[in-house]
Amino acid sequence: MIVVLSVAAGMILWVVLWAFGAKGFDGAMLFLLVLLAAGTIKGIGRLLPGNQDAERAQPDAAPFN
Repeated sequence: MIVVLSVAAGMILWVVLWAFGAKGFDGAMLFLLVLLAAGTIKGIGRLLPGNQDAERAQPDAAPFN
């Protein structure tokens, strides 16, 4: 969800900057920076201790159950 929201926010930022007279390339670079930050947050967020799956977080059951 964060990637979808960052795409929308990045596109809005690009259009607003372009409307204020900035070059389109500069707005595109900021758009890509927003996307890169969102992808990094999403990728690192899965690896944090509180965000792991319950099945992977619990140890395996003993084989003699």
